[in-house]
Amino acid sequence: MTDLTRRQALLLTLATGLPLVAGSGRAQAQSAQKVTVALDWTVNTNHIGLFVARDKGFYREAGLEVDILPYSDTGAGTLVANRVADFGINGTISLFTQRTAGADLKGVYAVVQSETGRVVFNAARNEIVSPRSLDGLIYGGFGSAWENALISTIIRHDGGKGNFETVTLGTSAYEALANGSVDFTLEVSTWEGVEAELKGVKQRSFVYADYGVPDEHTTLISSSEAYLQANPKPAADFVQATRRGYQFAVDHPDDAATLLIAANKDALTNPALIHASLKALADDHYLRSQSGAIGTMDPAKMEAIGDYLFASGILRDPDGKLVARRPDFGSYFRNDYLS
Repeated sequence: MTDLTRRQALLLTLATGLPLVAGSGRAQAQSAQKVTVALDWTVNTNHIGLFVARDKGFYREAGLEVDILPYSDTGAGTLVANRVADFGINGTISLFTQRTAGADLKGVYAVVQSETGRVVFNAARNEIVSPRSLDGLIYGGFGSAWENALISTIIRHDGGKGNFETVTLGTSAYEALANGSVDFTLEVSTWEGVEAELKGVKQRSFVYADYGVPDEHTTLISSSEAYLQANPKPAADFVQATRRGYQFAVDHPDDAATLLIAANKDALTNPALIHASLKALADDHYLRSQSGAIGTMDPAKMEAIGDYLFASGILRDPDGKLVARRPDFGSYFRNDYLS
């Protein structure tokens, strides 16, 4: 666990210094319960349910005053684990790695029901016919151990050796892919993938689950055990109101996209991307599965991705050592706030 940065301390001050908002329509109105939620990245369509729930009044109806903290250089999981934020958007992989390393984190809501990531490359690369074609090529990466295990698995599952060169570029990987500086990268199909389509960029891709990597929820909302134990009712109210927000986004994607844009005019300057991305999230059953599940974390999926991370040597204990025993992955999440 890392010490609080100055930015975290500032966020903590802001989060605890907001004025109370009294409920309306009562002679003796009670103050709303304040809740803070941290974003994992700059505002995008993965966050749609939070903004809908806030601006449509779902949180207010639940007796909550929710402050959506802006993305910072400190990860949402770290902010939550250190009690700077009550909830945070984070990836399933981040939840598993951070919790195993000792962070106080617990998943409470699945933003997406299946993996949104994929291996992507320029469509003109006719020599890339399957994942084993990636052997010996240059990968534009983001600097995590998960990526190396993921790509190696995909290549080996297709009969290759799993050997490739990595150049860590962060989000510059997409420009590097476009200009041919790297051969392939990873992208979120419902964001970078949609953006590429809108720009007319021709790409081909490989889906992780088709090549030996367990499907996962990709993006979750997590809290800390400390917060959940101390605030059981506000926690349940927040999760249920948040689900109403995502449900509205699925049922009314155009209205939800317009709301998100209006709430973030300075950050979201490409309305076509927001509308197209949210359409993909809704139509392709990411926000709500074909069976109707929304927000629920599938225990089988969570256990499977945990087993994969454990077997791949990605999970480390608080001392930075590889864990020798399989953790109890069932304790990493809970669905009961959705009932």
